[in-house]
Amino acid sequence: MSVAGTSTAPEGRDARRTSAPGHRDTGPDIDPDQLPDGLVVADEHGRVVRFNAAAARITAVAAADALGVPLEKALPLEDLEGRRWWQLTDPYGGLAIRVRQPERNLLLPGGREVLVSARYVRDEPLGPVRRVVVSLRDTEARRRTERSHAELIATVAHELRSPLTSVKGFTATLLAKWERFTDDQKRLMLETVDADADRVTRLIAELLDISRIDSGRLEVRRQPVDIGAAVSRHIQAHVAAGQRADRFLLRIEQPLPALWADPDKIDQVLSNLLENAVRHGEGTVTIDVTPSASPREGEETGTSVTVGDEGPGIPEESMNRVFTRFWRGSKRGGTGLGLYIVKGIVEAHGGTITVGRAPEGGAEFRFTLPVGAPAYLT
Repeated sequence: MSVAGTSTAPEGRDARRTSAPGHRDTGPDIDPDQLPDGLVVADEHGRVVRFNAAAARITAVAAADALGVPLEKALPLEDLEGRRWWQLTDPYGGLAIRVRQPERNLLLPGGREVLVSARYVRDEPLGPVRRVVVSLRDTEARRRTERSHAELIATVAHELRSPLTSVKGFTATLLAKWERFTDDQKRLMLETVDADADRVTRLIAELLDISRIDSGRLEVRRQPVDIGAAVSRHIQAHVAAGQRADRFLLRIEQPLPALWADPDKIDQVLSNLLENAVRHGEGTVTIDVTPSASPREGEETGTSVTVGDEGPGIPEESMNRVFTRFWRGSKRGGTGLGLYIVKGIVEAHGGTITVGRAPEGGAEFRFTLPVGAPAYLT
C-alpha cells in the first residue's frame, strides 16, 4: 500500500494529506492513523515526515521519536541475510526509472519479521525522488495461514497413510496367497479394504468441502426439507448400527415453519452432530426440533435443532475452538474437520450454530436455519 499524495511539510505529525499533481480530490482526507497498515513517509531529504499509529505499533517506536529522523535510522531494516536494506536499495541515489519496491519479508531490530513495500514518488518521470512512501504489515496473519495449511497437509498425510497402508497390505496379500485363505478370511480382508476405501473417500469429501467453504464457493441447492423426518432417519441408522433405541429422545414442537434448504448438506450437519454425541458423549442423546426466530433479517421465523448428551461436555476453555479446524473433543478418532464443515454449511444457509452445556451436563449444539424460501415463493 502506498499513499502517493502524503505531504512533505515539516510539521510532521500535524502535516495534512494533499493531492498529487493531476489528482482531483473526491472526498475528505483520510487520517493515516486510521489505516490498518503501517505508513512511513520520508521527504526529499530522506527524513521521516509521517509515522502513523500502525507503524508505531509494528515497530515499537513512538511516532515522536521517528519524525524528523533519517529513514534508515527510523526503520533500520535488514533482509533475511542480515544486509542493511536501505543501503541495498538506495532509494534516493539509485536508478531514476525505479518507482517502487515490491513487498518482501524484512527484519526489524530484535529479529521481528515484517512485510515491507515502498513507492518512490517523483514530480516527473526520471526526476529526483520527492517522497518515499513505505508500507509495513505484520506477518502474524500470514504465519497463521501458513501454519493452518501446514497442519492441514500433515493431517491429510496422516489420515491417508493408515487406510492406504491397510488397503495395500490386504490386496497384496490376497493377490499373492489367494488360494491359502478360506472364504471367511477373504471376506474379512475385503470388508476391511472396503471400510478403509470409504474412510479415504470421506476424507477427500471433507477436503473438498473445506476448499469450497474457504473460497466462498459452497453451493446451496434449496428444496423443501422435512427436518423432523431427516433427524428420525439418522436415529434409525444409529439404531441399525447397534445403538439402543432408548438412547435417543426426539422432541418435535409443532407447527414447524416450511424449511427450504439443501437436503444433502443438512443431512451432513445432522450426521456429524449425532455422530459426535454418540461417540464422544454418554447417556441419552436428546434432539429438539423447534420453531424459532429467524437468524436472517427480514424473516420472522426459522427452525432450530438442538443436539445434547449427558457426557462430560466440553471444557469451558475449549468452547471457542470447537468450530475451528482440527479440534478434537477426545482421542476417539476423527479428523477434527467435521464441526468446521458443519459451521460452514449452516452459515452458507444464512443460519447460526452455537455450542454450550446441556441441562444434563453434556455438550449441546444448536443450529438455527432461516426459512430460506426461494425468491419466486416470497
